Amino acid sequence: MARFGARARQPALPGATVSESDGVRYLHLGTPWVQGAMRIAEPGRLELEYVQRMMAWMLLRPRALLGRGHAVQFGLGAGSITRWCLRTLRLRTTAVELNPSVIAACRAWFRLPADSARLQVLQMDAAAYAADPARRASVDALCVDLYDHEAASPVLDSAEFYRDCRALLADEGVMAVNLFGHRSSFERSAGRIAAAFGAARVWSLRPTKEGNTIVLALKSDTVPDRAELVARAENIETRFALPAGKWLRMLRPFSGSADDAAADPPRAC
Repeated sequence: MARFGARARQPALPGATVSESDGVRYLHLGTPWVQGAMRIAEPGRLELEYVQRMMAWMLLRPRALLGRGHAVQFGLGAGSITRWCLRTLRLRTTAVELNPSVIAACRAWFRLPADSARLQVLQMDAAAYAADPARRASVDALCVDLYDHEAASPVLDSAEFYRDCRALLADEGVMAVNLFGHRSSFERSAGRIAAAFGAARVWSLRPTKEGNTIVLALKSDTVPDRAELVARAENIETRFALPAGKWLRMLRPFSGSADDAAADPPRAC
């Protein structure tokens, strides 16, 4: 999670702090809220459940394309998704993070590699990155996790921002967004995503026990059928040891209501 968004007089960004408990290292921004985590003995593991669920975008990507393309993260957190896309999926990876202390902490404490031909970490506003016409249709997997130290609601959450995110995606690109907070906040944010992408191209997973709901949005008009989704889930579980079958069981199409986060999963998407 990270604080994004330009303001005329932007307050000083909070400094990143680190804590450890039971073999897990946590990133904070001056409050008890957890901004990311890494199991010290297994830095390649996706430690937090909601971070694992952010990877549910893989269900909406053809199996042959999982290891190809460009992954972008808005909000670096503890670098878990960035490390995973870079090292496990072997994707060209870009992370966009406004707070320099988060980038420094990830490099010092969370095994974030130095920039290279396949990794670029940019200290900049995610809104500016998304709105850049030169970057349109350049992203295959976009993960959006934009919360500040107060974790009240997404810092970038406008209809215009989500339209820019859609424009960033290549034809078969997919976006995953972490929505955390009150039911009314979820309904508002999910509605804006659906307005940008089209409701038929938007799904959500059940919320985690902590209250994180992951929303997925597909750029393409071609929606995989149930049999293909099952095959993709099996492939993800076999190759990457992620609980994709569980994701599929909790995946439901957007219906324009906050009740999406509590509804029974569909028989088919």
